[in-house]
Amino acid sequence: MSVKDRDPLTGHQTTGHEWDGITELNTRVPRIIWISIIVTHVWALAVWILLPAWPLVSSYTRGVLGVDQQEEVEQDILRASLARSDWLSAIDELPIEEIRADPELMSRIAGTAPALFGDNCAACHGAAATGGPGFPSLVDDAWLWGGDAETVMETLRVGINAQHPDTRWAQMLAFGRDGMLSRSEIRSVTGHVRSLSGAEIAPELRETGATIFAETCSSCHGAEGRGNTDLGAPDLTDEFWIYGGDESSVYRTIWDGRQGLMPAWEERLSLVDRKMLTVYLQELAGEAAP
Repeated sequence: MSVKDRDPLTGHQTTGHEWDGITELNTRVPRIIWISIIVTHVWALAVWILLPAWPLVSSYTRGVLGVDQQEEVEQDILRASLARSDWLSAIDELPIEEIRADPELMSRIAGTAPALFGDNCAACHGAAATGGPGFPSLVDDAWLWGGDAETVMETLRVGINAQHPDTRWAQMLAFGRDGMLSRSEIRSVTGHVRSLSGAEIAPELRETGATIFAETCSSCHGAEGRGNTDLGAPDLTDEFWIYGGDESSVYRTIWDGRQGLMPAWEERLSLVDRKMLTVYLQELAGEAAP
């Protein structure tokens, strides 16, 4: 077939290619395609000239317009900081009680603190602050060190078992692993501890465990097992368990001991940030209360 042959229907020349009776036509590229190619190339050339485009050894071409996105971002941050300065200053200066009494400041905190919590605290305590295995819930009534504003602020500042020189220290001894109690003694005290929060335990096991508890555990958890916020010792009479309240979990806790860790946030979070988090957590706890 000659390439000069023409398609009888359209009048276009053919290319000489044919597949199963289908002939390829030698049609021109649509004008809109050429226009698009020209426009995009001209636009690209203009961008190269006007805007930062080409990397250099240690910098980049600035462009005729001198656009600097880093500078623009810094200006945006500065403007945002200035817009926030008034209410941030108020939070910085006022005590927690007065902050909570100010509807405008509480509105600002409600819009800011959730992101602050999500960025720094949710990885351990959960997005809803309800905690998980090994990490306490922050929306219940069980506070290891106390839930008043001053205590929460200090815990955020220095952490627990952290590197901060003023950190709070708390550790439960490994009574089984270190040979202080036998397996049978740990089973007895496990039964007694679980009975404190309402579990049904055999009387003889509970009585034996109560004696061991009084001799071994009461110095931290109290004679009635209600805990001690000065030592970070949890209340054993409520329904809140950090590591689980079933028999196996309590046994393992007594056998291996426990030592949680919370980072000290003083270097990462400002005083204003810690105040907002404290108010936010107290509001969450209030909403979760029955």
